[in-house]
Amino acid sequence: MTEPRPVNLSTSGPPETVLPAEPAELLSALAEAERNGSNRLAAIGAVAARAPRSSAVWAAMGDNAESTIEAYAYYRVGYHRGLDSLRANGWRGSGYVRWVHPSNRGFLSSLNGLARCAAAIGETDEAERCELFLRQCDPTWPPADL
Repeated sequence: MTEPRPVNLSTSGPPETVLPAEPAELLSALAEAERNGSNRLAAIGAVAARAPRSSAVWAAMGDNAESTIEAYAYYRVGYHRGLDSLRANGWRGSGYVRWVHPSNRGFLSSLNGLARCAAAIGETDEAERCELFLRQCDPTWPPADL
């Protein structure tokens, strides 16, 4: 396990949290699983079984889900795993978690996917809360490279 990163505090604004990078072998396994074609979801699921704390893996599961409600469940897991990781790395419930840092993208992708799926299934309040949280985490949301 990597060392937790401290939260950067400044007198000019909210603190910013940057999550530790995912292990290179995990990212490689995830990229390979995403190229798996017809067995893609099962291949990503096998990666998730080895790395259940990874928001990036759960976001990939949501991106490849067969239905909106299935995607909603995967994104929700990724979002909550991301909150766990943020807290473990010094986040105290507020402050920036910016897209510009690749290590934050699994969490933000999960939160964004959760917002989209919540809207699609009629959970308007949840979708709005997620969208607001995204803009609080990163005031430049949505990023151009999303």
